Amino acid sequence: MSDEYDVIVLGAGPVGENVADRVVQGGLTAVIVESELVGGECSYWACTPSKALLRPMQALRAAQHVRGVDGGDITPAEVLARRDDFVAHWSDDGQVEWLHSAGIDLVRGHGRLTAEREVTVTADDGAERVLRARHAVAIATGSDATIPGIPGLAEASPWTSREATGAEHVPDSLAVIGGGVVGVEMATAYAGLGAAVTLIARHGLLERMEPFAGEQVAAGLRGLGVDVRLNTQTTAVRRAADAVTLTLDDGDEVTAAEVLVATGRAPRSADIGLEVAGLQPGRPIEVDDTMRVPGSDWLYAVGDVNGRALMTHQGKYQARAAGDVIAARSRGEVVADDPWGRHAATADHAAVPQVVFSEPEVASVGMTADAARRAGREIEVVDYDLGAVSGATLHADDYRGTARMVIDAEREVVVGATFVGDDVAEMLQAATIAVVAEVPISRLWHAVPAYPTMSEVWLRLLEEYGRQSA
Repeated sequence: MSDEYDVIVLGAGPVGENVADRVVQGGLTAVIVESELVGGECSYWACTPSKALLRPMQALRAAQHVRGVDGGDITPAEVLARRDDFVAHWSDDGQVEWLHSAGIDLVRGHGRLTAEREVTVTADDGAERVLRARHAVAIATGSDATIPGIPGLAEASPWTSREATGAEHVPDSLAVIGGGVVGVEMATAYAGLGAAVTLIARHGLLERMEPFAGEQVAAGLRGLGVDVRLNTQTTAVRRAADAVTLTLDDGDEVTAAEVLVATGRAPRSADIGLEVAGLQPGRPIEVDDTMRVPGSDWLYAVGDVNGRALMTHQGKYQARAAGDVIAARSRGEVVADDPWGRHAATADHAAVPQVVFSEPEVASVGMTADAARRAGREIEVVDYDLGAVSGATLHADDYRGTARMVIDAEREVVVGATFVGDDVAEMLQAATIAVVAEVPISRLWHAVPAYPTMSEVWLRLLEEYGRQSA
């Protein structure tokens, strides 16, 4: 059986859905190939369930930090039930219905490139179906959690992010290997749910962010009762009956009911036929800023699988650019692939926003101070105590946090910003706009923050910059 479409998309996560939606809106036909749930990792095993687990604890802590509020408890069974509702009890019926309403076809099964502009789909029963694309194939297969080669770890049946976000019960204790976003967030969640949590990080926490972010999150986790072990490696793991024991490089041992591995992710590109396009399987797929594979006029790779910025919102941003440019190229239209053009994912290089829903929260965009210096920028770094802002003192008693603005001193524009503190996530978009738009510092003075809000920290940062540069 053979079918022909304008565009074939491998992967029905948010990224693949957005590619398909944009090409259909551009007047083309599209089919998505998916072997798991339509909606992908973010909907069922990552962004959505993790934030559903974290939110009740955030709400309770926020209330407890305001004088006059008394009481409040976490009911783990209800937290898990609420999580189940948000992931639609791992049913993709609603997502499939949306695909159909958007005019996007769906083929279930494992898709592999078998020729130029050709994908062969193998269903669970072994039946094969050949799909052919008139214009493009877009790979949006995402990424998988990696399991490091620690002796005994794979045999110990460790949790990855999927098991952590999809758990049916809260273990009495949990050991977390890894100090990145997943490790930090899941340590926060399970400590809030009542588990005894030990977090083991090879170096510090959140190392790709400003150093003070990891330091303050480590303090926050310890305040929740988490045993945080920094600059420590796990050298061996063994499971026996109801427990897992981790041997550390300092000779100590940690025993827990479960162990979560949160040491990174790898592109899901090993068995999708990349050899057809002369590409190496199992590696990130190199693309230009329109998400097209160099040397090809038909193959695109979007989202985690290209390794540019492993975040759902950034993958969806790439998908919008890719879908629009595929449609434009199909009609022979001019492509706007210059930096910041409609068909270019320029923000991947300069303005990637990220929020870590930890205790406290971390929100950042653009370059850290160290990254800016390594890039040869002449910079000014401005820090301010977020707890000294009136809006923060009203928001929570004894509010603690830090704000940093990284300024390109030559051009006098903001190239990076980081906020650490409770509920800083909603301040991030203002920083993202400042970085993307390259708003001059002289103009930012006229963006007056409302009083009394935490956003008043922008005024304080600008005042501090004025003092430093005087």
